[in-house]
Amino acid sequence: MSEPLTSTLLGMGRDELTALVSEAGEPSYRGKQIMEAVYRQRVETLEEISTLPQGFREKLAASGVGVGAARIEQKLLSVDGTVRYLIGFGDGQSVETVWMPEGDGGEAGDGSDAGVEAESSGLVASGAEAQFPMPDSDAGLEGLLHPPQNRVRPGRSTICISSQVGCAVDCQFCLTALLGVKRNLTAGEIVGQVCAVLKDQGVSPPEDRINLVFMGMGEPFLNYENFIKASRLLVEGVGIAERRMTVSTAGIVPRIREFGEEKIRPKLAISLNAPNDELRTRLMPLNKKWNLEMLMVAAREFPLRTREWITFEYVLLGGVNDLPENAREVAELLRGLRCKVNLIALNPGPGIEFTTPSAERVAAFQNILRGAGIPAFVRRPRGRDIYAACGQLKRTVEVATSPELQLQAISPLAPEG
Repeated sequence: MSEPLTSTLLGMGRDELTALVSEAGEPSYRGKQIMEAVYRQRVETLEEISTLPQGFREKLAASGVGVGAARIEQKLLSVDGTVRYLIGFGDGQSVETVWMPEGDGGEAGDGSDAGVEAESSGLVASGAEAQFPMPDSDAGLEGLLHPPQNRVRPGRSTICISSQVGCAVDCQFCLTALLGVKRNLTAGEIVGQVCAVLKDQGVSPPEDRINLVFMGMGEPFLNYENFIKASRLLVEGVGIAERRMTVSTAGIVPRIREFGEEKIRPKLAISLNAPNDELRTRLMPLNKKWNLEMLMVAAREFPLRTREWITFEYVLLGGVNDLPENAREVAELLRGLRCKVNLIALNPGPGIEFTTPSAERVAAFQNILRGAGIPAFVRRPRGRDIYAACGQLKRTVEVATSPELQLQAISPLAPEG
């Protein structure tokens, strides 16, 4: 068994790499060579960094420095071309990362180039197209590993990545929430997911236009420093433009304000899911700490860039939050905001008490919002048959809940007032 690494190159920025090579007595340009190898060439071992002298590579290895590349431990393919990866790390923990070869239309209407592409590529589902049948559960996984290749249409690909092992936010309609949270991911582990998927898929930004969403396992704003550092590395190292990245938060109000001041930041998406405090607290207990009034103040004060809109995500639960009066409440809540709404028909799973609404209910909800002047789009479900869709991640490997980390993650950010 190999000795554990004391530090990893994956997760280091330019300044850190420059300091590393300087301490080793190497010229500063070695830092640039390492950054190119790790983030653009996506090497997995020191031996693969052929631009470095053999002696320097041996010196790094002897001091406990390694690349720290993520491992793909499992890979499931959906009938729609979506791939769900189980990504493993050195301590035995793992997260799930999703590759959507043509996206899910989630960027539509957000003012970015990716949003324009989503609308023009026909990736936006109408309410009537919102359903995607689950496969026969008796068919087993073998059929999922070999989906019909002609089902995948060309388009701009999206990677959905995780920020925590599990999740500290107890949303009642999310499978990931059933697991609690084990730990935060490091910046290197967040970026490592992207590098592993890009390498496996044989694509390379910025030449290939890749969209990235921080919407996998975990609440990114409860792992804020690592999330922000990872965002910078994805822009400066991997080559994914910040306007092609979106982060989703359940509504960590102090972090939303801090996020607006970042020089490099993805676009902002907020999980709304209910139009009033009573219902939202039932669905998202986090609302007891930062209620809708506080959340909407933060959203209205958020400094939007040119052509940028805030996205509000709304998971529709049959007979719970999908009523016409709910849609009218949402329209009133968001009136005057430069925003759009992504509607997501619940993706079902074991242990979730809610049901998926009918396509007609989804379409009616969308039409009410649009009639009130609120741009509303239906997120196309991707990979639902392999539990890779929104809210379904982390079904394959159980993670022990860590109450201490949950408490540490939520308690320090007290509401302002």
